[in-house]
Amino acid sequence: MRLPTPSRILPISSRLLHGLAERLRHHPKRVTASLAALLLGTGVTAFGVAPLAPDAADLPVRQIVEVVQPLPTQVQTDALADFRFNLFRTENTRSSDTADALLKRLNLDDSAAAAFLRADPNAQVILAGRPGKAVTVEASDSQQLLKLSMRYPSDDETLFKRLVIERAAGTAKGFSSRVETAPYTRSARLASGGIQTSLFAATDDARIPDGVAVQIAEIFSGDIDFRRALRKGDRFNVVYETLEADGEAMRTGRVLSAEFVNTGKTFQAMWFQPPGQDAAGAPNKGSYYTLDGRSLRRAFLSSPVEFSRISSGFAMRFHPVLQKWRAHLGTDFAATTGTPARTVGDGVVEFAGVQNGYGNVVFIKHRNNHETVYAHLSKINVQRGQSVSQGQTIGLVGSTGWATGPHLHFEVRVNGVQQDPMAAARQSEAITLSKADLPLFNQLAAGTQNQLLAAASISQTRAE
Repeated sequence: MRLPTPSRILPISSRLLHGLAERLRHHPKRVTASLAALLLGTGVTAFGVAPLAPDAADLPVRQIVEVVQPLPTQVQTDALADFRFNLFRTENTRSSDTADALLKRLNLDDSAAAAFLRADPNAQVILAGRPGKAVTVEASDSQQLLKLSMRYPSDDETLFKRLVIERAAGTAKGFSSRVETAPYTRSARLASGGIQTSLFAATDDARIPDGVAVQIAEIFSGDIDFRRALRKGDRFNVVYETLEADGEAMRTGRVLSAEFVNTGKTFQAMWFQPPGQDAAGAPNKGSYYTLDGRSLRRAFLSSPVEFSRISSGFAMRFHPVLQKWRAHLGTDFAATTGTPARTVGDGVVEFAGVQNGYGNVVFIKHRNNHETVYAHLSKINVQRGQSVSQGQTIGLVGSTGWATGPHLHFEVRVNGVQQDPMAAARQSEAITLSKADLPLFNQLAAGTQNQLLAAASISQTRAE
């Protein structure tokens, strides 16, 4: 093959450079882009042919063998052998429980402890009465009882009792027991709910205690007929106390504030106890007020028993004993025998005894020619001429007289004429708040409004 001589190469290179210069002058952007692409391609090619590291399989391997002395482990082994731990467990008592069954469910295997629970007088309270008591035990790793504790209410609503059983070395029975008394710790809880069928169904859905539902009905009973006027879509917000024993909720306290929306109308209430003492030197009585200071405590309660189902209202009915239609000039409250019957207002007992179809009956005289009647009682707790105050128990529900089952027949009479108890309660005068107490009341009412708004947000969060 014939190669070009240097004299022939030079003119060709000059013509190429001259052409490139002319092209750059006429098309600078196109030439620049072409050069950039050429350089980029060169760079990529350079990267692609970069040399790799040596293969690890070709590297030299050297093995080193050394003798390792083990650390002493006997001390640790001895420590683990002597290690002991305690176990804690809580169970609720059942109606079918025995001492052995309860301890077995608590994962204890201690016949001496079971024998002590059966024999000790203090320990009898564990399985006596209503089930559902929370029993907490501390046990050894060998399933032996070291300590048992249980809390339960006392007769004093401000105190609870604590049963403590402990293993005691050197005693004949191997255990000791004691009952301690301590005050409750009060805390406030917020809750809300909506009515679908009834108030109790709504509070059950919201996990609100029945005692709170009863108080809500009592608070607004002068404005809302909870037996007949509730509608689907009604709602409520409530702030209430719980009484705790060592962190365990033991009792339901007082409703501190509440709000109820019935058929679009809002009712609000808060508990307020004016400071100071009355004329007799006793602390002033507390009551429920609207947030603008109007008392919800009226001269008459709407019901002589705590909130319950009405079996017969103020209307015509077919008398179950006389077997004929006649006016039922009163209200029958369905309740079990022994349910407390309370006076709806302050007054004086005018009659307490047996009277015809009423059976055991109590008549109470009130102000402004008002009289109330409580019939079919199983027991009478007052006597003629005795002064009674609103809410005081005057007897127990029964089925004496012309009654086919246990219930309380209740009447309200004005100037000797029977009246609808609900209407009479609404029309009775309300107790007013003194002007001296208004500044403190207004300050507390502002905080109550915020609490009810917070309670309402619980319902909104649940819905979302």
